[in-house]
Amino acid sequence: MQFSAMILSNMEVSPGYWRLRLTAPPEFSAARPGQFVMVRVGSGIDPLLRRPFGIFDLSTHTPAHAGAIAQPCFEMLYHVVGKGTAMLATLHETDQLNILGPLGSGFDLGIAGQEKLIVGGGVGLAPLYLLARELVKHSPVRLFAGGRTRDDILCITEFERLGVECYVATEDGSLGRCGLVTEALVSRLEQLGSGAEIFACGPHPMLKAVAAIAAQRGLPCQVSLEGYMACGVGACLGCVTPGHLHTPETPDYRCVCSEGPVFSAAELGWGE
Repeated sequence: MQFSAMILSNMEVSPGYWRLRLTAPPEFSAARPGQFVMVRVGSGIDPLLRRPFGIFDLSTHTPAHAGAIAQPCFEMLYHVVGKGTAMLATLHETDQLNILGPLGSGFDLGIAGQEKLIVGGGVGLAPLYLLARELVKHSPVRLFAGGRTRDDILCITEFERLGVECYVATEDGSLGRCGLVTEALVSRLEQLGSGAEIFACGPHPMLKAVAAIAAQRGLPCQVSLEGYMACGVGACLGCVTPGHLHTPETPDYRCVCSEGPVFSAAELGWGE
């Protein structure tokens, strides 16, 4: 769907990281964990292209006036890194944004009852909250959140309120364990000694490491890629990524926006 969404709130939740809440049409409530939206951040032609953002949460909003009816809304997390996101950070309540979505494939929720390990880095946590909200209904869930500093660790309290056990790792040791989040993941897997399913979203090096950890242990692993998308619907092919059969002689590419952004880690090529 393409629709106009009204901003309900736009708050900085950590230095440089913002949480945006918007209205949505009733059909949007069917969005699946892992899907995303394409946002036109301005009314002019600069910036020309929409920006992709994962869906952080779905809820309802009831306007304050008498007799008001609750309407669906959704939330996004974003990091101010360029012109588009800097423009988003200047917007206020009641401003309007043009939205295209929900788009892409979502996460498969896996086998009920089996432990679910969720790994996220920075705004990679964005699509994982809605996933965790669904997973906790049928399985024990643990979150492994990583970042360079404590400022990159987002919305941990919200995950804990769901009943998710949270582990935090920062590269500078300013919050939680000092080191990489994948080290905390390996420690848990060594303690577990039985089957688990892994879900991850974040920077490519982190996803590559998580995919390798899962492959070594024969565990199912789904990853949500952060592709550079221009259209969001598979028309421009600007966000393709190598598949596991890819070689220079026999190219094998997957379109992140239309075939993903969620993939089984085993179907992707993780070479340099």
